[in-house]
Amino acid sequence: MAEKTIILFCGAGMSTSLLVNKMKEAAATQGKDYEIHAHALSEESKYAPTADVILIGPQVRFELANMQKRNPDKKISDIPMRMYGTMDGKATLALAEKLMSEE
Repeated sequence: MAEKTIILFCGAGMSTSLLVNKMKEAAATQGKDYEIHAHALSEESKYAPTADVILIGPQVRFELANMQKRNPDKKISDIPMRMYGTMDGKATLALAEKLMSEE
């Protein structure tokens, strides 16, 4: 069973799925077991409750405050543009882990 669940949301869930694959590769390299998925922002109500950490793509960053209000018990952050643009799975995974470690 996976340690934690990380959900990435973006406009349609397509571009983030590439980043999810990079994150899964990084996790596997580090011997870590996470559930990592990408979904369209429109599916937030369905998938956000299952997440330990929620990351949102830069293109939907404007939704961050609203998402935090709707999911007050979740760790939520936007993905920095540079990290997203370079599809840096290792750095994005580290961002998620940092959020998980915060109490």
